[in-house]
Amino acid sequence: MPVVMNEEARSHIPPQIIQKIEAITSKALESHHLPAQAEVSLTFCNNEQIRALNQAWRQVDEPTDVLSFPLWEEKINGQMPLLGDIIISLERAQEQAREYGHSVEREILYLYTHGLLHLLGYDHLNAQEQKKMRKCEEELLQWVGAKREGI
Repeated sequence: MPVVMNEEARSHIPPQIIQKIEAITSKALESHHLPAQAEVSLTFCNNEQIRALNQAWRQVDEPTDVLSFPLWEEKINGQMPLLGDIIISLERAQEQAREYGHSVEREILYLYTHGLLHLLGYDHLNAQEQKKMRKCEEELLQWVGAKREGI
């Protein structure tokens, strides 16, 4: 399985969201020609926890919605290691779902996909990079039927 989650996360996230996260991961690995056994670590937290991480790693003293930490640069002994960690504030995801007028499921899937693409080397520092990243995000979200509602 390409997504590693702790039991606490699995107990708070509905199974259909976990299945879609796993499907997004598999599709992204396949479309980027990466081995299916590559793994992603996913953690859900609250705003206080993600704020502390954001301060420690980005020197930004406020909560954010998602952080990603890439852990690999190349294959090791022909095997793809853990791609990295994705940390999502469930509290922020709920706030943003209300703000954007769509489901919490859709927001979690978007945040996960956004973090995953950062692990795969995407960024949004300029308009061209952002356009490429958004296109890939939408393709992966459409793959699991997570349409942009209310935006």
